[in-house]
Amino acid sequence: MSVLAEIATLHETMRGWRHHLHAHPETAFEEVDTAAFIAELLQSFGIEVHTGLAKTGVVGIIQGREPGPWIGLRADMDALDVHEANDFPHRSRHPGKMHACGHDGHSAMLLGAARHLAETRDFAGTVAVIFQPAEENEGGGRVLVEEGLFERFPIESVYGLHNWPGLPEGHFAIRHGPQMAAYDIFEITLNGRGAHAGMPHLGRDALLAAGHLIVALQSIASRNINPLDALVVSVTQLHGGDTWNVLPQQAVLRGTVRSFSPAVQNLAEQRIREITHGVAATFGIEADLRYERRYPPTINADAPTRIAIAAATALVGAERVELDPVPSMGAEDFAFLQQARPGAYIWLGAGIGQLGCVLHNPGYDFNDEVLGVGASYWVQVVRHALPFGTPTSQTQPAEVSEAQP
Repeated sequence: MSVLAEIATLHETMRGWRHHLHAHPETAFEEVDTAAFIAELLQSFGIEVHTGLAKTGVVGIIQGREPGPWIGLRADMDALDVHEANDFPHRSRHPGKMHACGHDGHSAMLLGAARHLAETRDFAGTVAVIFQPAEENEGGGRVLVEEGLFERFPIESVYGLHNWPGLPEGHFAIRHGPQMAAYDIFEITLNGRGAHAGMPHLGRDALLAAGHLIVALQSIASRNINPLDALVVSVTQLHGGDTWNVLPQQAVLRGTVRSFSPAVQNLAEQRIREITHGVAATFGIEADLRYERRYPPTINADAPTRIAIAAATALVGAERVELDPVPSMGAEDFAFLQQARPGAYIWLGAGIGQLGCVLHNPGYDFNDEVLGVGASYWVQVVRHALPFGTPTSQTQPAEVSEAQP
């Protein structure tokens, strides 16, 4: 792996920050101690700090040695409602909460980069380091935008990074256009007529209808969508019934829809509505549907993506930067920032094996070996987007090659 020499000296410090954050996880919009920890560190680096955005968000402003554009570097800092299965010293001290997606590592890497950038300020422009709350499910990125992030700070482009288990350690993957999917959710309540399980003809079986509905919903992707388009419709919850000999009066299904294009997203929602009410009518029951569009797709804009590719390539070499990865059906609320400003979102390989345990798994732990790579990438992004002595247009990234083997 390649790490800038000046960042390599921060490895143990970043690991300490990361372990502290992992041991003290906080979930969406409750990242009070996390935000305080980050803000205190940024202030100790001599960085101008702003707090309270999207309730617990933190933004640090780092001025370069020369005037120029503004760019934003974003890390998420929230944890998940997961019971940790690990048994190392830095395991979660908050039962039922865990950094199972690596946001502790994301924050530590951006802190390391912020410290170096504040010490050197060898760029022309302004860097906003954005520590965002509530990426998991609750759309903290949307709230940041709605509360005026880009009105308060004249950021012209934004950059995001996520660790990616399964991608070789220290490699990068990014593509022009869609990188991650839109995220919708649905809740279907089926209201039938309860009855004795031995006398089903006297009731209207909500569970039977639910079973048929689950099967029918799978026909959307296989029979309504062009096979060359991408769509996932997944029922993830089914609730109904309390005992063996009663047909329940009600059943509730919940699930998610993932897509990349508005046309596919619209058709999926339309078909879910039609199929739900059609199945309900077939079994003589009533159905209520709640459908929410949570996150838009994560779509990389051209100019920032070219800068991200140049930065990653300068750091690790072209052979370690995958330029056409298969898009993920996972979702990312960095997409809200990209809707407001051109942006680029990249994956950093976390490796394969125990340290590369899949995201959202109770046995997951961020791979500390890539902390230096991630922090170095952020520094390279700044050097490419805000170089000295050249036009400040972000469509002309500078060539920088200071990576150390």
